[in-house]
Amino acid sequence: MKRDIFQAIADPTRRAILVLIASQALTPNALAERFDMSRQAVSKHIKILNECDLLEQEKVGREIHYQLKVDKMKEIDRWLEQFRRIWETRFDQLEDVLKKIKSNR
Repeated sequence: MKRDIFQAIADPTRRAILVLIASQALTPNALAERFDMSRQAVSKHIKILNECDLLEQEKVGREIHYQLKVDKMKEIDRWLEQFRRIWETRFDQLEDVLKKIKSNR
């Protein structure tokens, strides 16, 4: 079953896994060592990240190494862009108000 990418980032553990594998490829065991949960629980998170198409797998001997598909993360960035423009506009407006208040003092 293909999942929506936003299901991947909805969970704090999956977000933490994405941060870890963004810098280097890791095995499920290496990931599990970094969390206070069983390897099976980490594997469930990895399964969801796979279903969201956020992971690349590389088999090295008998181990599978996971790393982040950076291009897939751009989908989240594109969605956030609409909010980024709104925030920047509001910050600019706030800056204008603060300058006006400061100049009136």
